[in-house]
Amino acid sequence: MNPNITSLHEIANKPNRKIIGLMSGTSFDGLDIALCEFRDSGLETQVKVLNFSSETYPSDFKEDLKSIFAKQNVDFEKLTILNAFIGKYYAELILKNLSDWGIAVNEIDLIASHGQTVFHAPKHQRAADSYPNATLQIGDGDHIAVATGIITISDFRQKHVAVGCEGAPLSVYGDYLLFSSAEENRIMLNIGGISNFTFLPAKHSTDFFSSDVGPGNTLMDQFVQQHYPGKYFDEDARIASSGTVNPELLDSLFSHDFFKSDYPKTTGPELFSLAYLSNAISKTGLEKLSNEDILATLAAFTAKSIVDAVRSSVGSKGAYEIYISGGGMHNPLLLHLIEEQLGKKLKFSSDLGIAPDAKEAVLFALLGNEAVAGGHTNFGAHPGVPSISMGKISFPR
Repeated sequence: MNPNITSLHEIANKPNRKIIGLMSGTSFDGLDIALCEFRDSGLETQVKVLNFSSETYPSDFKEDLKSIFAKQNVDFEKLTILNAFIGKYYAELILKNLSDWGIAVNEIDLIASHGQTVFHAPKHQRAADSYPNATLQIGDGDHIAVATGIITISDFRQKHVAVGCEGAPLSVYGDYLLFSSAEENRIMLNIGGISNFTFLPAKHSTDFFSSDVGPGNTLMDQFVQQHYPGKYFDEDARIASSGTVNPELLDSLFSHDFFKSDYPKTTGPELFSLAYLSNAISKTGLEKLSNEDILATLAAFTAKSIVDAVRSSVGSKGAYEIYISGGGMHNPLLLHLIEEQLGKKLKFSSDLGIAPDAKEAVLFALLGNEAVAGGHTNFGAHPGVPSISMGKISFPR
């Protein structure tokens, strides 16, 4: 037997596995690194987050990512080079953090890497053509594995697409396995570049539901980056909080067919771009609207898209609690608007034992655990949630 397969077999049969989960979102903040210890799999999964770090990307690297992200025409050479570079860069950050934590490389069983999304292309979001759903994440797993010496699982979204789904959201798998409750209906809301949520009925019911709902931070972040050089986001919503929501622009932002389509659905910054905003402003003749008012309206747009989705898909299912994670949780204006419109105090995933900033990295570590030691859970008959094992395995030698 190939010694790599032997190693994988031994890891799968260990009582506990130490897995590093990696997540880098569409806001390009940096790389989230979560070192987790797993016992069991499926609904029996137990996880402990041993260490967590969020490594901020340098400005020049952020600019390189932005130059190839969510664009129909890019420098193909740069895209190819970044695929290899990101894998090596992730490996460097992992080794640095293991050294900082005083943990030897041979103590780690697996790395589970989401990679860097550069384009998300569900069929419903494109002009009519004969091509299927598609999505692309770069940061090659072989480069991570070779540079760290650790078996790496990556490219999780491709299996989801291969079986006819849209490649997102994948958070539903981790949400269901980690956060289902016997007593409480829960909504696990993640506000990253795009907002998505999972509704988890009490009693571990498979009658759960998950979908993207629209923009999270992406439009606000893109607008700040365009108009405030050196800034990547509106810290503490200071700019937006000084503006006033424009109802006419808000209505125009909601005029796209995406908001009329059925759940579940996926989307990305490819749709919710500065061109989307420019078109909405042009249709309303509001070209002279201040930056402050535009950002206030974009915050209202994100909040209302979340609130509308929750009300329309979950509102009739009884009492529920909402647990939030993702970068949007640091936007006080956004949280205030959601709480005000729902009449409900938001909670955080930390109330359930997982720090909000670490949650997505932990969820990909969980998918890595499932790829090697699980894969037996029946998720029921849900559109967009097939009972599959995801991730490609890269060996270090």
